[in-house]
Amino acid sequence: MSHFSIKCRKCGKVLENAYCAFCEHCKDALLITQYADRQFAADRGEGIWRFNWLPVRRPGFSQAGPVVYLSTGLAGRLGIEELYISFSGYWPEKGALLKTCTFKEFEAAMVIQNAVENQMEGLVVASAGNTARAFAHLAKVSGFRAVIVVPSMCLPEMWYLEERAVPTIAISDGDYSDSIATAKRIALASGMPFEGGVKNIAKRDGLGVVLLEAADVMKKLPRHYFQAVGSGAGAIAVWEMAERLLADGRFGSSLPVLHLAQNLPFAPMAKAYWKKSREISPADISFGLVGETTTRVLTNRYPAYGVLGGVFDALEATGGAMYGVANEEVYAAMELFKNAEGIDIVPAAGVAVAALIQAAKYKNIGKDGPVLLNITGGGEAVLRSERPVYRVSPSIVSKDIPEKQIEDLLCETLKKN
Repeated sequence: MSHFSIKCRKCGKVLENAYCAFCEHCKDALLITQYADRQFAADRGEGIWRFNWLPVRRPGFSQAGPVVYLSTGLAGRLGIEELYISFSGYWPEKGALLKTCTFKEFEAAMVIQNAVENQMEGLVVASAGNTARAFAHLAKVSGFRAVIVVPSMCLPEMWYLEERAVPTIAISDGDYSDSIATAKRIALASGMPFEGGVKNIAKRDGLGVVLLEAADVMKKLPRHYFQAVGSGAGAIAVWEMAERLLADGRFGSSLPVLHLAQNLPFAPMAKAYWKKSREISPADISFGLVGETTTRVLTNRYPAYGVLGGVFDALEATGGAMYGVANEEVYAAMELFKNAEGIDIVPAAGVAVAALIQAAKYKNIGKDGPVLLNITGGGEAVLRSERPVYRVSPSIVSKDIPEKQIEDLLCETLKKN
């Protein structure tokens, strides 16, 4: 019998050993993993594989995890008594060894291993940059087959660790959401499943290791949790892991308050939640807003917000808040973090730091417990000083590419790689 099952939050249907499962009855609800172990353990292996609440059995490759430490630098600058930082990136001095410099490595590792254990031969993955880099690297490490689809607008900021990376296709006339739609079409043509995005339980549980590591280090749940969000997968994952830790009984008696941030002017979830609405306004996901933001990796026009078990429900369950962060605040936050903690961070992490600055300024966090700041990526400058990285050289196509051309493109692309 498996050590986990998958349950629909809405109707309660239970599935076992299903890859990227979707409830056939409830299209508007997320599935959630249920583990046979009711108590949390961190003694099962190395890196992220040491945790028992993961939807895998026998990992076939190594994978480093996040580093959680008690801040003195940033905490002192902001006047926060107990600030823990979860750093996901490359910072060897701290023991952080993510060579793609992003917490997306956790989701990529979990999704790939879960797919392998479910006899999947490959996956089609959509990304706005960080996920692509993580999947490209770990597909090479694990020998797993992957095709990656990204928007061309993100290419200037993208890089891979390997010179000859996995097949990558760029959408010339669309954004991240268009890449997702095209990836689904490519999946149908290739016979490989679409990775599934936020609906994939392996993706969310992989991202949830951030909270598991924090709980193992702190021996309690944080009172407040800060993160930047695009699709919402990471925030939902933290909420789900927090529910498990709360049920364990040894880590506190209340869920962490989620403080989630988006980069203005593209902040559809923030703008909806400020109105306490479960519905995102079409005006707030306008394509034109995407180009005005610093952090395009956060510009998902169809996030898991209003779906049952999504970001709206996570915020309501935890008494959470949403923040809007202007471009100039992002850069200022990145500089402050580097000066205070001694390491560079990516713009998306700067959005989270800026939200923390706002919260400290306006007294949105009290002195009733620890604060956990999720730095979702950093250390790129350190990595580049040690090794070369490579620009992404994709096949360029339109989002309206005909089906026949998709088949031809796949033959050509897979042959070259």
